[in-house]
Amino acid sequence: MSTSQRLQGHHALLTGAGGGIGLAVTETFLAEGARCTAVDLAATPGAELAALLAAHPGRLAYASADVAEVETLGALVDGAAERFGTVDVLFNNAAVFDMAPLLESDLAMYQRLFDVNVKGMFFMMQAVLARLVAARKTGSIVNLASQAGRRGEALVSHYCASKAAVISYTQSAALAMAPHGIRVNGIAPGVVDTPMWGAVDALFARFEGLQPGEKKAAVGKAVPLGRMGLPRDIAGAAVFLASAESAYITAQTLNVDGGNVMS
Repeated sequence: MSTSQRLQGHHALLTGAGGGIGLAVTETFLAEGARCTAVDLAATPGAELAALLAAHPGRLAYASADVAEVETLGALVDGAAERFGTVDVLFNNAAVFDMAPLLESDLAMYQRLFDVNVKGMFFMMQAVLARLVAARKTGSIVNLASQAGRRGEALVSHYCASKAAVISYTQSAALAMAPHGIRVNGIAPGVVDTPMWGAVDALFARFEGLQPGEKKAAVGKAVPLGRMGLPRDIAGAAVFLASAESAYITAQTLNVDGGNVMS
């Protein structure tokens, strides 16, 4: 793992950090020298994150939070700042997935997806940005979108729309924050091999009449680079966008998808 210390002196808050992409980015940010506050829904961290906490007791802390409970997010950011200083990097990653045929998609599914993926994402970003502006400090926001936000899908309408909203809010926030020297960018992963893909594959099997594992294998083969992405593939892009290496980049959403989307 890289030890170039590109994030030395920074305090990163990472949501959805308990596993998959969020865990990989947390590990990589630590390797790059950042102090990190890892946030996830679980009351206590899972085994992999707990091992990171034990290995980095002075630079990593855990906070349990539901980003959909927006009234709690200011206190979350303030508590993190009391421990490690002003949050000047946000990896805004917490999200949920679900799918159903369009005519069977109900209000509860819509509400859950938009509560976390859009409302939680926006107000988490707002809480960090407000404190950066008040402190007259610069920083970098990295919002996790998806290739699903670049298009519609018959079975995945709410999720696609929620991730399109992430891309749009990223652009608007970047323009609003540019006068303050704060950059806001996004990452649009393609299909990434995380534990969540087990549930995704099962849903596709149900609605498309496939065998378990068939959809996952098919989407991996369809990627121009010939494989599903790995969490570490996203982590590299996140470090780039959080660091000074991307100092002249804002309002962009970077496709990290093996060539699935060209823009």
